Amino acid sequence: MNLVITGASGQLGSALVGAAADRGVAVRALGRDALDVTSPQSVEGLDLAPGTVLINCAAHTAVDAAESEPDAAEALNALAPGLLARRCAAAGARLVHLSTDYVFGPAPVPPRAWEPGDPTAPSSVYGRTKLAGEEAARAAYPRTVVVRTAWVYTGRAADGAWAPDFVGTMGRLADGGVDPKVVDDQTGSPTYAPDLAVGLLDLAALLSAERGRGGGVLHAAGGGAATWFDLARGVFERVGANPARVTPCTSSEFPRPAPRPAYSVLSPAAWAAWGLAPLPDWQDALDRALGATSATDR
Repeated sequence: MNLVITGASGQLGSALVGAAADRGVAVRALGRDALDVTSPQSVEGLDLAPGTVLINCAAHTAVDAAESEPDAAEALNALAPGLLARRCAAAGARLVHLSTDYVFGPAPVPPRAWEPGDPTAPSSVYGRTKLAGEEAARAAYPRTVVVRTAWVYTGRAADGAWAPDFVGTMGRLADGGVDPKVVDDQTGSPTYAPDLAVGLLDLAALLSAERGRGGGVLHAAGGGAATWFDLARGVFERVGANPARVTPCTSSEFPRPAPRPAYSVLSPAAWAAWGLAPLPDWQDALDRALGATSATDR
């Protein structure tokens, strides 16, 4: 498998590089210093052999900051995917483009996990630009595979320090004796970055083996469903802190610049239909992320 990763220095890109190394898969890892994905000239000069699988992890993922930085979000989230798709089409390569649950709006009634073909209705700059990127990539190259994911975290960095994500933040608060209030009216699919990386490598291997397979939209996220409050209590429990220190609040009590979907659980059905193993349940993943063996062992 000939694999190229853009955005390789970010959270998911780094996890992909590590997972590829574990499998003995050679990878060309391109961070922002090596490739400006927003520059047509830079992307057009990217050397891609036919059959290469390019996984695009480059994105403007600061959801709240995007509200005041719409041009930066537009460049990375909407413009870049189209440029990469055109380059992959010209080279006979395949593009796997990462997107988000934030492309969805109000929950289906009754609530159920979102399928790839469900109507989209993003309410934030981040969600709108990510949806525009999906559309640009698929329009430029219909064989693009868009993979939507959700609530991605690492928890701990390679050196054991807390990562700069939600799980890492909760870990730092637990260690520091802070008792947080966390929203309990937003439900989604917490996703452990190394688990997602393994799933994406499986997808890349499939595309390499089945050169004629077409494009589409898939969902890959942690199994089950949780609120941010559930996830925060899970972190406290796994680091040996009393989960009762975490108290619930509503989104209106914790206003943010960017609105979030109230319900954005992603269905693994389309992913499984491609013959790919659904990602592990979020509680099992959190055990592994924080070094716990089982939530019932403590």
